[in-house]
Amino acid sequence: MSTPRPSVSPAERLARLRAELQARGLDGFIVPISDEHLSEYVGGYAQRMAWLTGFGGSAGTAAVLPEKAAVFVDGRYTVQVRAQVDGSLYDYVGVPQSSVAEWLGANVSAGQKVGYDPWLHSIDWARALAKALRARDAELVAVESNPVDAVWIDQPPPSGAPIMVHDTALAGQAAAEKRSVIADWLKTRGLDTTVMTALDSIAWTFNIRGSDVTHTPVGLAFALLNADATADLFIAPEKITDAVRAHLGNSVRIHDRDAFEAALAGLSGKKVAVDPDRAVAAIFTALEAAGATVERHRDPAVLPKAIKNETELDGTRAAHARDGVAVARFLKWMEETAPQGGLDELGAAAKLREFRDQSGALVDLSFDTISAAGPNGALPHYKVDETTNRAIEAGTLYLVDSGGQYTDGTTDITRTIAIGTPTAEMRRRFTQVLKGHIALATARFPKGTRGSQLDILARQYLWADGVDYAHGTGHGVGAYLAVHEGPQRIAKPSGGQAGTEEPLHAGMILSNEPGYYKAGAFGIRIENLVVVVSQSIAGAEEEMLGFETITFAPIARNLIEPDLLSPAEADWLDAYHAAVFEKLAPAMDETDRAWLEAACAPLERAPTALAA
Repeated sequence: MSTPRPSVSPAERLARLRAELQARGLDGFIVPISDEHLSEYVGGYAQRMAWLTGFGGSAGTAAVLPEKAAVFVDGRYTVQVRAQVDGSLYDYVGVPQSSVAEWLGANVSAGQKVGYDPWLHSIDWARALAKALRARDAELVAVESNPVDAVWIDQPPPSGAPIMVHDTALAGQAAAEKRSVIADWLKTRGLDTTVMTALDSIAWTFNIRGSDVTHTPVGLAFALLNADATADLFIAPEKITDAVRAHLGNSVRIHDRDAFEAALAGLSGKKVAVDPDRAVAAIFTALEAAGATVERHRDPAVLPKAIKNETELDGTRAAHARDGVAVARFLKWMEETAPQGGLDELGAAAKLREFRDQSGALVDLSFDTISAAGPNGALPHYKVDETTNRAIEAGTLYLVDSGGQYTDGTTDITRTIAIGTPTAEMRRRFTQVLKGHIALATARFPKGTRGSQLDILARQYLWADGVDYAHGTGHGVGAYLAVHEGPQRIAKPSGGQAGTEEPLHAGMILSNEPGYYKAGAFGIRIENLVVVVSQSIAGAEEEMLGFETITFAPIARNLIEPDLLSPAEADWLDAYHAAVFEKLAPAMDETDRAWLEAACAPLERAPTALAA
């Protein structure tokens, strides 16, 4: 989503907020990139940090005090935040090295009151910050209305776009069946109701989709699901069409979204399940004030949503075949166009979007395309705009990470290509990344294995050279839903709590995306999506799983050092390219098909190729 371009300067915006805080008797305020659903990506109306500071990333927080302010971002945005946020107005603070609580602890004074919007933060975050401020004799105060909204004069309203039915022919399971499963989950735990706030969970449970958040097909709504399999859906009335009303049926009561808080107050005496990782602090406060018994449970839609049924998997495979044609045509175009000069990152991203649009099936991109040339490729989550746009020049690498939203599936793919002749270093690093990609793609593992136990497979060849990459190796992906979906992931253990991670289950979709990044020079990433599938192994003594690769597009052969591949790795690459040609060629014209055949030709191998 593009950063809002306000008509007043960042300094004036900050001054207006401070004046509003003073009028309310507050000394400070916390401004996150968040919405009432703790979404990863938020609608334009919720881009409060972007409006206030100018920061256009997807994760971050600002803290404002009377004399000081700070922006908090992780390592993905170290460069971007300095380009977009005025350092004379805000301190730059890196997380997790530091935190909002630590910065406030060092800068707040005794007796000061720091405000926060309880509809934008989790309950555990609020309680931890309140405790930290108490240690400084300061106070965390929940505001009734957001002070940023009071000074953001041209704030856009929440989207009023209508909700759409996601047909059972695409979903593979009727919404009534999903509600029945959740009702059984409630009954077995002696619970009356669960509060559902995650937008993708609501979309999945009710088999509906929307367009309220850029790149994620969800609609702004809350829901209460009950042990009798009925539900209450809280959504703006103008978003409900006759078709959606008929689809939801009599067992789903429809209310205005603004009625949600009052409905929580009506749950007195009920035992209510709430997910502390997905429900904001205001929900816990309202339920506790109403006299409800609140039990912490993970959103019951999270795991079944992650384990795709065969209909969802078949649709996702079809979407990837369609998407692969667009990506392959783009790679051909890049090979022909980039060496001529005059192409930049924005132009390349626009051309890739054009190829996807030509399918006639694209609903949206699944995220902002990472179109990164040369040193910009060394920023794993780089986002090109008019100020950072870089020419794609000979002698460099170009990294493009992109995806599409189709009604039958969500795609996410990264390819790295050489513009001109790559250096020996580029080829070595690319081949090491490829070896790690292959090691993960071909892994077999016992049922119950967690992603953190597989992560080393993708890093081992880079580690052998004393290098690594600073992001996870794989994230979950939805079925015409969020491109980043939990609970599954492939990454280094977090905080020594690998045992709390979700085991991988057959039917889950994940990315396989090792990389390498040389600061100021280039970046490399190879990403395909994979499905967890059962493996039949002769003599196996326990149930085994593996991965099926479902992304199809050529991998740059001129960046591969064949001598570094083992015979088995070279065989995998040749088999993968043969599958790419088989999947994509029938949908291509003669010229594109000829290029694809050359791009997918077997690797030329040295007579005695040995693994590095």
